[in-house]
Amino acid sequence: MTSIAPVVEKLLSNHHNHLQGQDKYVFPPGERLDMSQICHSYTFPIIDLKDLDGPHRIKLVNEIRQACEEDGFFQIINHGASETVMKSMMGIAKEFFEMPVEDRVCLNSENLRETVRIFTSFNVTKGQPFEWKDYLRHPCHPLEEFINSWPQKPALYREVAGKYCKELRVLVLRLLAAISEALGQDPDYLNEIFGNHSQVLHISYYRACPNPDLTFGIAPHSDPRGITVLMQGDVSGLEVLKDGKWVAVEPIPNAFVVNLADQLEVISNGRFKSAEHRAVTNKTTARISIPTFYGPSLDTFIAPAAAMVDEEHPALYRGYKFEEYMAAFWSKCGLKGKSILDRFKIEVSP
Repeated sequence: MTSIAPVVEKLLSNHHNHLQGQDKYVFPPGERLDMSQICHSYTFPIIDLKDLDGPHRIKLVNEIRQACEEDGFFQIINHGASETVMKSMMGIAKEFFEMPVEDRVCLNSENLRETVRIFTSFNVTKGQPFEWKDYLRHPCHPLEEFINSWPQKPALYREVAGKYCKELRVLVLRLLAAISEALGQDPDYLNEIFGNHSQVLHISYYRACPNPDLTFGIAPHSDPRGITVLMQGDVSGLEVLKDGKWVAVEPIPNAFVVNLADQLEVISNGRFKSAEHRAVTNKTTARISIPTFYGPSLDTFIAPAAAMVDEEHPALYRGYKFEEYMAAFWSKCGLKGKSILDRFKIEVSP
């Protein structure tokens, strides 16, 4: 029987790591967290979706437009997703990471493109620091195509996560319709552009960290897909780059955090922004966050919308198939700001 010991050493949640002596988690001095520079005074927009499908839709679409243009980040309340389903998802995620190691190591893989995988850090290449987290990742659309590949333990995982993924897809489609209208397009605009659609569930588990100022839960980056809807639980740790300052996003009970990803910045020709963000750790409390990454299928052609381009607003990005973008993202083997998006910019002659 193959020993599981080497895999155990690779999973942060399987044992009590101490950052001292774990050089692979320590970021270079110039990239480390400066706690004194984190802003707690700015609040990202909180949008109440209760009347999104009612007589106040235009008002709410305008609020979403403003948030997309100015921040690329907002929180939503009264979004229609079941509070019971949300709590069950957070509970099963906690149960997953508290299972015996033998029940999890079978999902460990260093292959970034593995369909279902658990590992420590996004980046596993030599010469770059690991992030202080474990994550479970798997696709969830079409649900019937992928659900049987999901973890079999805990026993209720597939049932609970399946319900959650269904509700999140309904919510995302409502948001895409509103964002389409915020771009001045028909409600079905982004739904059609995204082709067959992709939906990926990602559960991040951050252990309490003895030296939070030396490492990151997630390094600064923007998301590569279309839109991200995050359930961040009740422990803070998410921060967003706003006007050159890192701003803490405090959790709101039963709310979701929504952030635009790179493809919406391209489609909007830079009118909407994919926000750079990161996750930090703390000394005392483990944190679980559950983002749903939603975007186009790999064969989808992405380019600035024709309505967003004219003589005064030339195209800022070249067109490409989404699979080309994701190939660049995975080959980067690290999260470094918006460096991948920059590769697809059109150089403007002076």
